[in-house]
Amino acid sequence: MMNHLLEIDSIQKHFDQKVVLSDVYLKCRTGEIIGLLGRNGSGKSTLLKIIFGILSADNKFVRVNGKVLFKTNDLLNEISYLPQEDFIPNSFSVKKTIQLSIDKNKIIDFYQDDFINSLKYKKINHLSGGELRYLEIKLILSNSSKFVLLDEPYNGLSPIMIDKINQLITQNSTKKGIIITDHNYENVIKISSKLILMKEGKAFHLKDKNELIDKGYLREGLI
Repeated sequence: MMNHLLEIDSIQKHFDQKVVLSDVYLKCRTGEIIGLLGRNGSGKSTLLKIIFGILSADNKFVRVNGKVLFKTNDLLNEISYLPQEDFIPNSFSVKKTIQLSIDKNKIIDFYQDDFINSLKYKKINHLSGGELRYLEIKLILSNSSKFVLLDEPYNGLSPIMIDKINQLITQNSTKKGIIITDHNYENVIKISSKLILMKEGKAFHLKDKNELIDKGYLREGLI
């Protein structure tokens, strides 16, 4: 399988003359899970929205395999994004959602997941928060994009559902590059192959998780 590379370079963003992101650089290869950590307001979600192209930046370069992508359609073909908010209409059924979202040649494989199969005949508005989040993440990970951005995938979920979602993310990371951010830092650390800390608008590429203590993100004993 070919190894693909996503590079985000020279990202700058200001809100009301306040620097939110300052010359941020990161790279992600297929097969990697990049954990993006930082306190509230550090720019994590802003960065993901800029990468995906739904938020403008004062400056940015997005490259896939060395090619700079300018057009929104080009970005959509290479990168998928899971927002914090639910995105499937409540009026849909799970079955209809899958039919509309998954290539017809891949639907049988999609239902090989016993958990998804158990939801098949439910309406979206009858799903629990964990069931809905699992479905959304599975849909995002099942499309043809090479890279996936996950914004707060664990929000409000039980430990059992978090474990299921971690398995789903880890399984799919063998063929995709994944960037994940969540306030549940323990699970981000648990599944990530590399960690980046956002602080004061800058991205710090960490060699070891203990640097989260050195840089003041965590206290001793929390890793």
